[in-house]
Amino acid sequence: MTRPDRIPSDSAFDQLAGAPAWDWEPVPLTARRLLPAFPVDVLPSWVGDMVVGVAEFTQTPPDLAGCLALACLATATGGRAVVEVRPGWREPTNLFTVVALPPGARKSPVFTALVGPLFAAEAILQETTAPARARTEVEAKAARAHAMEAEKIAENAYATEHGAKAIADAGAAKNAADDLAAPAVPRLVADDVTPEAAASLLAEQGGRLAVLSAEGGIFATLAGRYSGAPNLEAFLKGHAGDHLIVDRKGRPSERIKHPALTLGLAVQPEVLAEIAAMPGFRGRGLLARILYAIPASTVGRRRIGTPPPAEYVSAAYATNLRSLVLNLADWTDPAVVLLTPAANDAVLHLEETLEPRLHPDHGDLAPIVDWASKYVGAIVRLAGLIHIADNPHHGWKHPISADTITAATRLGTYYLGHALAVFDLMGADPMVDNARHVIDWITRTSTRTFTRRDLYRAMPRGRFRKVTDLDPVLDLLIAHGHIRLALGTAPGPAGGRPTSPIYEVHPRVTELPQLTKPVDNR
Repeated sequence: MTRPDRIPSDSAFDQLAGAPAWDWEPVPLTARRLLPAFPVDVLPSWVGDMVVGVAEFTQTPPDLAGCLALACLATATGGRAVVEVRPGWREPTNLFTVVALPPGARKSPVFTALVGPLFAAEAILQETTAPARARTEVEAKAARAHAMEAEKIAENAYATEHGAKAIADAGAAKNAADDLAAPAVPRLVADDVTPEAAASLLAEQGGRLAVLSAEGGIFATLAGRYSGAPNLEAFLKGHAGDHLIVDRKGRPSERIKHPALTLGLAVQPEVLAEIAAMPGFRGRGLLARILYAIPASTVGRRRIGTPPPAEYVSAAYATNLRSLVLNLADWTDPAVVLLTPAANDAVLHLEETLEPRLHPDHGDLAPIVDWASKYVGAIVRLAGLIHIADNPHHGWKHPISADTITAATRLGTYYLGHALAVFDLMGADPMVDNARHVIDWITRTSTRTFTRRDLYRAMPRGRFRKVTDLDPVLDLLIAHGHIRLALGTAPGPAGGRPTSPIYEVHPRVTELPQLTKPVDNR
């Protein structure tokens, strides 16, 4: 990397100890990427109009409402529809989406507007199933009483000629009582939930649940805030749709054949750095399952007094989302949505284009290969949501077109651009992450000059195996204008790096708009 453009510096530190002036400005270790805008126009009109209306009313980036709208669609269809790309490859239609915005960005009003129809649909499901639940509860109570009576008869008749029949009758009565367990109250959405409770809710709700929240506290819970140990199983399998079995002492085993868990969160940007350091989050693939968005905040540039979405826009969104939930509510086996031949060709083209980008030596997506390996699958999921939302009454009866794959690919491109930026923040590039740790040490200690040995001793144990491992990191910092070799430092043997190099720190390093604090991913 070439040295930054030289810009005169007027820092008083330049004059200390006779040091020459710093005639350039340092640049951040990772330049801010030009992130793609959320492609609202690929959404079905009743969804897109609501996203635009809510974003305008709340003066928030459309990314927030758009990502949350997709999570709401995934809540409605998750566990009820899957997309079959080709035999042996099916993608469920649930999603994990996370939008990062700073405090005061009006996340809660957006959640209220977008998630409200889901709560309305949930209330309808609870109301319509209430009579059946009440009847079953009464029948179950009567069956349990009958089973207890049959058990007493069997105990009394145990040693008599009628004992075998009485025991058989008691066993049949107990089985009948167990089969009459009252159905759970329908739930679509949870918020502050533990992994154990999420697994139980998934079992109760036939494998279908969404965790939607304007906060990111669920991540700390997954990391073991209450249990003391990470518990990711329900969320990992809930995204993939893998068979989940939950065994707990003193409780019956819970089995979920095809769990479909949706995650829709709005978090503060620093949460992204925090989750990168949480044990197992990246290594076990949780971070690779998330579709990220880090839009620019509108705070300080918002217009005041903007009108709410038009009534017909809000009504269309509420009606269609509610219909989608209710139409699919009773499905126990998911609808299998196929692709047209042209759509399948489009997916094949995506796979062929992606593969070389994953190459560990020269692929541009190699640093995020875990996330990028799920990229085509995410596009297929998005295509399924767009396709079904285009016709919320029976869209699952028709195959997905190539145009829908194209539309979903535009969403995929959006999420890919934001994922690259997010993993930059998380320290996906080990070299940049190591360099950030050096800058963090310089900032904390107000260091102005240091030797390589000083730096090696100050770094966390195990980050650098030997002192020479610091050399490429120091080269990166020099290239970005953060540090320089002190004047008069003699070269080493054969004109190479000095044996005891001394480095000076640019006085403005601590003023840089670094994207995040460093994250220890050892």
